[in-house]
This record gives sequence, C-alpha cells and structure tokens, in this order.
Amino acid sequence: MGEIVTKEDLRQFGILLIDSMRTIIQENNNDKTEILELEWLKSKAVRKLLDISAGSVQNLRMTQKVRFKKVLGSYYYNKNDLLKLFKDESNK
Repeated sequence: MGEIVTKEDLRQFGILLIDSMRTIIQENNNDKTEILELEWLKSKAVRKLLDISAGSVQNLRMTQKVRFKKVLGSYYYNKNDLLKLFKDESNK
C-alpha cells in the first residue's frame, strides 16, 4: 500500500523548499559580488552584469568603446570602462 502524507510532512517539505530557494538566491548574489571585484571581465560576465546581448558586447569591442584583451581565445573587458560607459549613457 502507499504511504500517507501528513500535514507535518507537508510543513517540513515547505521548510526545506524555502531553505533551498534561499540558498540559490544567496549563491546568485555571491556570483554578482565576485564579478564586481574583478578588474577584467569575460564576455559572459559582462553580459550578466549589464544585461546586454553577446552582439552588444562585440559591438563595444569593435567600436573600441572599452578596452579589451584577448587571452587564449577569450576576450576580457575592462570593468571600469564598462561601468563608466554605461553610467554616462544613463545620464543622457
């Protein structure tokens, strides 16, 4: 026969679910904090930090609006240039 699920079982499951969600949210916030501490950011981090597309990141590189480096096939962008550029854009 099947097991009976009690109200206490559901309460404990709810507590575990909420705790798991809190952990996921905290980990996501920690990732953003780590990004802000770096001087040079990979393309993926730039897209995540500024919420822009890969094409927009490429456009910033091609128009030389931000400093970048290519290391072993990966592009790295200067965080201060990016923040200054987007701060200036938001003041317009």
